[in-house]
Amino acid sequence: MAVLATGMMTCYTLFMYVLAEANGIPPSFVHWWGALSVGGLVAATVAVRTGLSARLGDPSLTLLQMKWALTCNAAAYVVGGPSRALVLPVLVIILMFGIFGRSSRQMIYLMTYSMVLYSAAVALAAQMQTPPPGRAVVLAHLTIVLASVLAGTLMCLQVQRIRGRLRQQNIDLQAALAQNRELAIRDMLTGLLNRRHLTDLMHLEARRSQRSGRTLLLAQLDIDHFKRVNDTWGHAVGDRALQLFAHSVRACVRECDVLARWGGEEFVLMLTDTTVEKATDMLERVRQGVAGLDMPHPGGVFRVTMSAGLAQHRAGDGVERTLERADQALYTAKAGGRNRVVVAPPASASDPRSACCLQRAEQGAAQQVDPAR
Repeated sequence: MAVLATGMMTCYTLFMYVLAEANGIPPSFVHWWGALSVGGLVAATVAVRTGLSARLGDPSLTLLQMKWALTCNAAAYVVGGPSRALVLPVLVIILMFGIFGRSSRQMIYLMTYSMVLYSAAVALAAQMQTPPPGRAVVLAHLTIVLASVLAGTLMCLQVQRIRGRLRQQNIDLQAALAQNRELAIRDMLTGLLNRRHLTDLMHLEARRSQRSGRTLLLAQLDIDHFKRVNDTWGHAVGDRALQLFAHSVRACVRECDVLARWGGEEFVLMLTDTTVEKATDMLERVRQGVAGLDMPHPGGVFRVTMSAGLAQHRAGDGVERTLERADQALYTAKAGGRNRVVVAPPASASDPRSACCLQRAEQGAAQQVDPAR
């Protein structure tokens, strides 16, 4: 905008030389007028382009440039002679620069400044003219000037209002889109990611794991005897229990771990860049945190426990297969008395007897994280 204003003022200066030759304006005045008019806008352009104005309240210097151009245009009107009316369209063009980036308060200030400035310019031009023009001519010029300033300002204010509404509509649209994205990827009850979004993340992480070799582990978490909670105290208490459970788990895992509600009382936890041993220890802390959580209900409080099955993703396996192994480990934890963490064996599922033997061999490890019944 500063470069555009400078270019327009340069063209305006050339136009003033034409008027000077036609109306007998002293060339020295045009020299000084052009130097000041173009020089002031060039200085503003340099300040903007070099960043010298970046620390100012108006880093674009638009208000200063507009006042400078209005003042120079008023000076051109005073000495323009019989062709001075030709400079009035430039007044409206200058005001148009306020459409972008100027507040309504600043535009009203510029309107007031312009009306006072050009009223003085019309009066001064009338005094300098020989013979002096009639009162009707002066009033006509003054009316045209004030009407041009008022019309230009009102047009700018209207455009600003339209831009303001469009800006607010864009903000509202962005907020609605963000809300829709959240609704599409999150569970409304717990605020955790939902099953569909976690599935996408797991497939993405599985591809990363295959490329980089970084570890990927999936854990299935399940609240023990949750149906009994709903049947005994109602679904409202059950919903509150799910929320407290989700909050407790989220507080025990790392920021990089991804927890999602899989369905009902089942949750899935995705862990990356960690070992099976560390993941098991983390799940044990989760289990202890849930076991010590007070769940309120109308008659007081109750406590629930959770069971977990953990499986490490293996190269060549699909995410669905890893989830299936984690689910089998969860089933083992349920069958073993609940309230425990079980790690899925690394053996191939194509050999059930081998898997069974490895599960038994791992039973000792499971006992280390199994609390006393």
